[in-house]
Amino acid sequence: MQVEGDYVQDGYALVRGLVPPAVCNALLRQIDGDVVSQGPAERLMRQPNLLKREAVELYGFHYPPLLGFLWGLTPSISTLLGLDLLPSYSYFRIYREGDVCRVHCDRYACEVSLSLTLDYSDGVPWPLEMAKVAVPPSALVEDDFGALPYGAVEMQPGDAVLYQGVERRHGRITANPNGWSAHLFCHWVRRDGPHAAQAFDARAETARPVNFRFG
Repeated sequence: MQVEGDYVQDGYALVRGLVPPAVCNALLRQIDGDVVSQGPAERLMRQPNLLKREAVELYGFHYPPLLGFLWGLTPSISTLLGLDLLPSYSYFRIYREGDVCRVHCDRYACEVSLSLTLDYSDGVPWPLEMAKVAVPPSALVEDDFGALPYGAVEMQPGDAVLYQGVERRHGRITANPNGWSAHLFCHWVRRDGPHAAQAFDARAETARPVNFRFG
């Protein structure tokens, strides 16, 4: 694993080799076998306001392996950043050829965000563009960065970008050159931070005491 960039100073950093490509491939095969191939793809299609057409999306709280991936990464990301983090949520998305992701900031549950590239159908890196300056949290969604300076980060399968999702505008404004590309997005909040209530995606049941009964 190799970190390029300064997460604190720049607002984002590239983490090369965060996950072995063989593990990325295994996760993709499991998602395909468990979910994608089990019925019409239309049932998984969603169109958030960030996209110009529908894409396959799958959330961790609906598919436990994605949730386990998020929880399993938490100690490593906490150590890497020197922060006491709690997981909020994760989701999986498949983009198609020609797709773009409009420029936006994330919601408060995404205080610390990670975009992990799982694979490309044609092996062509599709960059994630990141603003080089912080902005106040906003729900504004745009086709480009306007006057904001930004950089483009290319990833191979297993590489990830760690970024400050709430304050750094980001997107993929260059059209996807692959037939498809698969990505996993993981999000955390600081345990002692202003968005700590968003831990575990602010699900009330996480505060419910556990009382195992036997017999």
